[in-house]
Amino acid sequence: MPAELPRDWSLAQRRLHGLTAACVVAAFAVAWPMAGVPLAQLLLKFLLYQLHKTLGIAAFLATLARLVLRARRGRPAASALLPPWQRRAARVVHAALYVLLVAVPVLGYFTAATAPAEIPTFFLGFIRVPHVVGPHEGAFTLLRLVHRAAAILLDVLAAGHALAALHNHLRGIAPLATIWRWRTARTRHSA
Repeated sequence: MPAELPRDWSLAQRRLHGLTAACVVAAFAVAWPMAGVPLAQLLLKFLLYQLHKTLGIAAFLATLARLVLRARRGRPAASALLPPWQRRAARVVHAALYVLLVAVPVLGYFTAATAPAEIPTFFLGFIRVPHVVGPHEGAFTLLRLVHRAAAILLDVLAAGHALAALHNHLRGIAPLATIWRWRTARTRHSA
């Protein structure tokens, strides 16, 4: 971690944040219809599952890159305009988001790997991702439930994170300004 905190997020940090958010939203949007596609439409079901897996792997890789950048570069300090309880809550939510951004794809991977149907995983539709464990119905049943619950929690926390940032932006406080490099009169004076 650098001795001095950066003033803004780097371009790489901002792009990885956007990529992660897009992958999480898209994976969640694909998850519900993919599970409901009947087996009679097997090709569509297979393609939706592969898209969901690709989005999960991409979110996982982007999160790892974000964690490396954050460790090397740091992050901007929270706005002094936020009350202390909001700064503490933001730290807790960010930590939970990072844990879930790693855990949900890992749980998804092991769910796919233990599935009794033994369907392969293809990243980007053509890069085969080997399964390090084999099918196991009991593990699959448990992992599927935990993956789903953790994914729902991830999306609820991410939505709350986005709403809090929007709320503070509308109040003239900096979170959206720092991630998107907007500058307002109030954020210029608080920096």
